[in-house]
Amino acid sequence: MSSLGRLTLVAALSAAASAGAMAAIDPQPLRMARLEAAGFAAGPPRPGSGAVAKGSDGHFWADAEVNGKPVRFLVDTGATAVALTPEDARRLGIRTAELKRGFDVTTAGGSMRASAVTLASVSVNGARLENVQALVVDDGLDVSLLGMSYLGRLTRFEATRDTLRFEP
Repeated sequence: MSSLGRLTLVAALSAAASAGAMAAIDPQPLRMARLEAAGFAAGPPRPGSGAVAKGSDGHFWADAEVNGKPVRFLVDTGATAVALTPEDARRLGIRTAELKRGFDVTTAGGSMRASAVTLASVSVNGARLENVQALVVDDGLDVSLLGMSYLGRLTRFEATRDTLRFEP
């Protein structure tokens, strides 16, 4: 075997050994240490911080309190604003028939008309924000979306494999 061949073989064996050693390291304690260092304690969230578990469908669903009433949201970091279905808006006491439809919004389902509203408060597991801008989408949403007009105002939010954690 030539010296170049031996060097290639040594390099390949070294890489394989390193990969084996890396695979043997359990990343969970490292990940938890980083979360704890960032202020996210393992276990239940601190008061005032929100945590949402991933649903069996692979999405994050948040049971929120909006203006004191329950609303179930699909957490959507790709949505510019909190978007309410007309049904959820009416349950919140918003008179949808009186809203000015001043916005064209584009969703996965196409272009739709929407009305701007301000929600007095949105709270998810204790992470409460006030005066949250939202849109009531006329038609085309199956569920309300918890978008960036809420998420973007949080001090931080972080998605792990199984949990979305955030704090106001």
